[in-house]
Amino acid sequence: MEAFFSHEYVYTAGIYSIVVLFLMAALAVFEWITRYSTWTEMKKGNVAVALATSGKIAGAANIFRASLEANDSILEMMGWGVYGFVLLLFIYFVFEFLTPGFRVDDELAAGNKAVGLLSFVLSISLSMVIGATL
Repeated sequence: MEAFFSHEYVYTAGIYSIVVLFLMAALAVFEWITRYSTWTEMKKGNVAVALATSGKIAGAANIFRASLEANDSILEMMGWGVYGFVLLLFIYFVFEFLTPGFRVDDELAAGNKAVGLLSFVLSISLSMVIGATL
């Protein structure tokens, strides 16, 4: 049985499954903390929300990619990946704090593409920094 689990196809499918489950959980966390309904806004065609959500997905996936490259065990990869996600989540709150002239969530819900693009770029670029430190 050990030979079965050490097969590279099985290992890849297992890692892929873990990361997909993590991304689903990450999206649920972001859905919980935002003031708008991500899926309702995207159904309406809100590009700003789609950009922000895409950045969150790509950022979290990038953190897991870096965690996978840096760690030998699946448990370590998951632990560092979750830690990296917490740091990415922290960035979300910092972004809101650094924009006292407006509320990021309100601007995204209103379809402000500039805020959506900035949110996208922040998530991607800071995930690169987080990933480099894992």
